[in-house]
Amino acid sequence: MYQERPSRVAGAVLWTRTVGTGEGGPYRVLPDGCMDVIWCDGDLIVTGPDTRAHVAQTPAGARFAGLRFAPGQGPGVLGVPAYELRDLRVPLDAVWPGGTARRIAERIGDAADPGSALEDAVTGSLPGTGARREPGATDPLLAATASRLASGGSVAAAAEAAGLGERQLYRRSLAAFGYGPKTLARVLRLQRALELARRGTAFAEVAVAAGYADQAHLAREVKALAGVPLGELVR
Repeated sequence: MYQERPSRVAGAVLWTRTVGTGEGGPYRVLPDGCMDVIWCDGDLIVTGPDTRAHVAQTPAGARFAGLRFAPGQGPGVLGVPAYELRDLRVPLDAVWPGGTARRIAERIGDAADPGSALEDAVTGSLPGTGARREPGATDPLLAATASRLASGGSVAAAAEAAGLGERQLYRRSLAAFGYGPKTLARVLRLQRALELARRGTAFAEVAVAAGYADQAHLAREVKALAGVPLGELVR
């Protein structure tokens, strides 16, 4: 069972998942421009921003709690540029001090509500783990850029609105998002298309509404980013 809610960490989403008996196996995580901190049965990992789908294996009975940070938010929380974690899954102790990461994992495992304990760990209020600084603020220019791109705006328009040249925007985007604004725009467009398709919108209409040149363009982009056709994702 999967559930999510807005997190007490402003701008983030807290999600939990319990894998039922007979529900284990491979699952596909699509690129969304986000970074996560995930606790799973005693282990803590950080997932970087993806440029392509990541297929993971999940055993039956596994328990997850995760914090999904909005595009551009993760580096301020974790204290590491996003490009260093692009397409990676690493233990939290590769990003934070090992002793701190181990104590956080133990405390979350002992908690009645692992999700709330994970939020406390990120904000530095989980007892017995060592003080953590408050999460850093997201660069407002880049947060606005992500919002414009998520709404279908062009990279040129986003750079102009931010008062930056496209090269400047690219350099700042690498640290915030893990890749340049053009890649972020492709990833966010995929998410728009998938949301429309899951509502039952015809694929030809999805292509137009999400900003693709045509249905063939939609099909190519989905296969390139997700690794499977749109119809399979919807099923």
